Amino acid sequence: MINPIVKTIELEDGRTITLETGKLAKQADGSVMLRMGNTMLLATVCAAKDAVPGTDFMPLQVEYREKYSACGRYPGGFTKREGRASDYEILTCRLVDRALRPLFPDDYHAEVYVNVILFSADGVDIPDALAGLAASAALSVSDIPWNGPISEVRVARINGEYVINPTFKQLEKADMDLMVGATYDNIMMVEGEMDEVSEAELIEAMKVAHRAIKIQCKAQMELAKEVGKTVKREYQPEVNDEDLRKAVHNACYPKTYAIAQSGNKDKHEREDAFNDIVNEFKAQYTEDELADKGPLIDRYYADVEKEAMRRCILDEGKRLDGRKTTEIRPIWCEVNPLPGPHGSAIFTRGETQSLSTVTLGTKLDEKILDGALTQGRQRFLLHYNFPPFCTGEAKAQRGTGRREIGHGHLAWRALKRMIPQDYPYTVRVVSDILESNGSSSMATVCAGTLALMDAGVPIRRPVSGIAMGLIKNPGEDKFAVLSDILGDEDHLGDMDFKVTGTKNGITATQMDIKVDGLPFDILEKALNQAKEGRQHILGKILETIPEPRAELKPHAPRIEVMTIPKEFIGAIIGPGGKIIQGMQEKTGAVITIEETDNIGRIEISGTNKQCIDDATDMIKAIVAIPEVGEVYKGKVRSIMPYGAFVEFLPGKDGLLHISEIAWKRLETVEEAGIKEGDEIEVKLIAVDQKTGKFKLSRKALQPKPPIE
Repeated sequence: MINPIVKTIELEDGRTITLETGKLAKQADGSVMLRMGNTMLLATVCAAKDAVPGTDFMPLQVEYREKYSACGRYPGGFTKREGRASDYEILTCRLVDRALRPLFPDDYHAEVYVNVILFSADGVDIPDALAGLAASAALSVSDIPWNGPISEVRVARINGEYVINPTFKQLEKADMDLMVGATYDNIMMVEGEMDEVSEAELIEAMKVAHRAIKIQCKAQMELAKEVGKTVKREYQPEVNDEDLRKAVHNACYPKTYAIAQSGNKDKHEREDAFNDIVNEFKAQYTEDELADKGPLIDRYYADVEKEAMRRCILDEGKRLDGRKTTEIRPIWCEVNPLPGPHGSAIFTRGETQSLSTVTLGTKLDEKILDGALTQGRQRFLLHYNFPPFCTGEAKAQRGTGRREIGHGHLAWRALKRMIPQDYPYTVRVVSDILESNGSSSMATVCAGTLALMDAGVPIRRPVSGIAMGLIKNPGEDKFAVLSDILGDEDHLGDMDFKVTGTKNGITATQMDIKVDGLPFDILEKALNQAKEGRQHILGKILETIPEPRAELKPHAPRIEVMTIPKEFIGAIIGPGGKIIQGMQEKTGAVITIEETDNIGRIEISGTNKQCIDDATDMIKAIVAIPEVGEVYKGKVRSIMPYGAFVEFLPGKDGLLHISEIAWKRLETVEEAGIKEGDEIEVKLIAVDQKTGKFKLSRKALQPKPPIE
C-alpha cells in the first residue's frame, strides 16, 4: 500500500491547492502531483550525477506540456497526437525557468531537466499559474542542490480588487494580469500586461502576490521536511586554479578597468580591446599549456571584466559607453521607409535597431487558436525576428527560438490594448532586429508603435518601452539603477527590468532577477526611473509622427462593416453558400459574416471602393423588407401558363400573374414578349397574409388605356 505525503495550501477565497509526492514517477529525483479543483499537473525533476567536463554554465531545461486528453479533446491535425510545443507552452516554460535558474549554486553545472505536464483540467483554473509551484515542489522534495523554494502566482485586478490565481472567466474582466515569481524573501520574476496602470499600482500588485507566495513557499518547506530531503546531494564543484585566478586578476584588471572607464561607445571596438588583453595574457603559455589552462583563463577573465564594469559604475557612476546611469542612448526614427507594406518604421536607439512592418488583413487572416484549453481567434499579431547578423555573428539562421517567441509576446502584450476593440482589420506587426546591443524587445515596441501609426491604425495612444538594469554587489548598500541597458550590462548585471507604457501608465512589464531577489524599495526606484526614460523615448516617437495617419495607404485593403438582424444571415449565405459566393464572384469583394450578440456582423473588404459599394448594395437588397407599392427591377426566373415568377429582390420571388402583365387580355405570357432571364420593372401590389407570397404587377406601371 502506497502512502503518499500530501500538503494542502488554502487560498483566501477558500479554494485549495494540494501537493502530493511519493505516489507517481518515483524513479525521478523528485516528483509532485499538484491539484487545484480538477486541474492536475505532474512535475518531475531529474539531474545528472556529474557535470559534463568543461561546462561553465547551468544546463537547465524546463518543459511544460498540456495533454489534450486533460480536458477530453482530440488534438487537431492528421496524426491526432500532441506535436511540438505551442507558443503558450513555450511561454510557460520561460516563466518557470526564469524563476528557478538563479537559485542553483554558481558552481553547480550538472544537467537538470524539469518537466511539468497537465494531465487534467476543467477549464476553470488556469494551469500556467500553477506550473512554477509544481516545479519548485518537485525540486524541494529532491536532493538536487538548489536554494529554493519559490512559487509563482497570477495576480489580477478585477473591479479594483486584487485576485490571486483568478479563473479563466474572472480574468476576462481584469485590467491587470501579472505573473509573479518569488522566494519567501524576495521577488525573482515578474511578467504581465495591464491597462495603463501607475507604478504604485504595479508595486502594490507585486506585494499582494508575494504575500500569497510566502504561504506556498512555507508549505513546500514543510513538505520537504516530511519527505526528508532537506539535505542536498554532494557534487563535484568546478575545478579551479586559485594561483592562476590571482595571476589573471593582477595582470588584467588594471587594463580592463581602463577600457571600462574609457567610455568607448562602439560595442565591437570594446570587445576587441577586452579580447586583446586576455590574448596578451595567454601569449605567455604554450599551446599544450593552453589546452588545460585556456578555459580557466577565459572563465577568470570573464570575472575580471564583470568586476571592472561593476566597480566603474558603482564607484564613478560611469558606464561602458560613457553614459550616466539615467542617460538614454541617441535615438533616431523614420516612418514609411518601405513602399510595399501597409505601414513601416525604423527605430534606432544606440546600437539597437528594429525595422517593423504592419500588414492589414480581413477576418479571414485571423490566427486560429487551438490549444488544449484555449480556442478562439486572434486579430492582432506581433512577430519578432532576431537574425544572427544583428549582432555580427557569422552563423546560419534557424527556426524561431524560445527567446524570439518570448520577446515577441512581451511586445504584443505592450501594444495589444491600444488597438480599438471594434477595429475591423486583422493587424500583423513584424519586427526584424537589424542591430542589437540591449533591449531589442523594447525597440520592437517603439518601432511597432511608429509602424502602426504610419499604417493609419487608430491606436488609442502611442507606446514606448525601456529596459532597466541594476548593479548591486552582495554585502554592499551601494547600488546603481541603469536606464536603457547595453547587452553587456544585461549579461554582467543583476537585473533586466523591461517596462512599456503610454503617457497615462504602464501597459506591460517583464523582470528577471539574476541574484537572490531584490527589496521593493529598489524595484520602486527602478520603476520611477523607467517612467522618466519612457517619457523621453515617447517624445522622440511623437516628433517623428505625432498621430496616426488619417488615411490608409492606397494599396491597403478597405473594409466596411454593417450589421443586420440575425434572421437574415441565412438569406445572405444562401443554400450551401450559393448567395454569398455569388456576390463575391460578381463584385470581387470578400464578404464574411458572423453572429454576435443576436445580430449579424458583416465585413466587406476589397481593393477598391466600387467593389465594396456593389457588395453593400446587394446585401442591403437582401435584407430589405419588401414594401407594397414599391417598384423593383427584377429578373424573370421561370415562365408558367398562368404567369411568370420574378426575383424582385435577392432571394425573394413574386408571381406576376398573366392578368397583371398588361391591360389587354393575354392567352400566354409569351404574347407580352417576356422570357426567362429578362429584367423587367414590377410593382409589389400585395402580400398574402397567410402564405407570405408576393403578388407583382407590370400593368400597374403602364398607363391604363381609355375605355372605348
